[in-house]
Amino acid sequence: MLRIISFVSALLFAIAMAPAHADVAMPDQVAQGIADDLAKTIEGHQAELKNDHEKLIKLIDNILLPRFDIDYASILVLGQYARTATPEQRARFAKAFYSSIVHRYAEGLLNYTRGRVRVSPNKGEVNDKRTVVRTQVALDEGKTVSVDYAFRKTKDGDWKAYDVIIEGISYITNYRNQVSEEIKKSSLDALITRLETQGEKALETMERNQSGP
Repeated sequence: MLRIISFVSALLFAIAMAPAHADVAMPDQVAQGIADDLAKTIEGHQAELKNDHEKLIKLIDNILLPRFDIDYASILVLGQYARTATPEQRARFAKAFYSSIVHRYAEGLLNYTRGRVRVSPNKGEVNDKRTVVRTQVALDEGKTVSVDYAFRKTKDGDWKAYDVIIEGISYITNYRNQVSEEIKKSSLDALITRLETQGEKALETMERNQSGP
């Protein structure tokens, strides 16, 4: 299950693969662009990127930030603690959490090949506050996993992703529970510092503690 989560979570980081156009693409069109452009970018370069982690991270950074609503996602992950956090704490958490997540799941992108993701077209009207795009991800063993992406329209009129739901389990909810437990044990500042200094290792510890022995 962890391998599945690693792979499909990595797909969230490819949201920005869809190029920006004068006409704003709808959420399902963005998702289809992800599937098409990700295949073009990754296929044939897996070995190179596996041996050059920093290049892989840079690639993700270049394609992710324009299409992923990191600030909104971070507020949702912080949950109740977002209300009492200072603007500086929220900004530091967003940056550290994003960096940790990218490093944690970066290599999951290397498993991507053409045709792995089937995007279901949107039916009916879309909701600016939350529109879900449903996809099916094909795994090596022939199984498929349901992966839904939550989009919202920003004040600039762009659709940005902020959550991924794997077989009904929300990325936001999962990490919000883990973050809440970590803050209860120490403090928000302590958690931010761990994410800033330990990065993906801090996330790995949180995930291990959440899942138990």
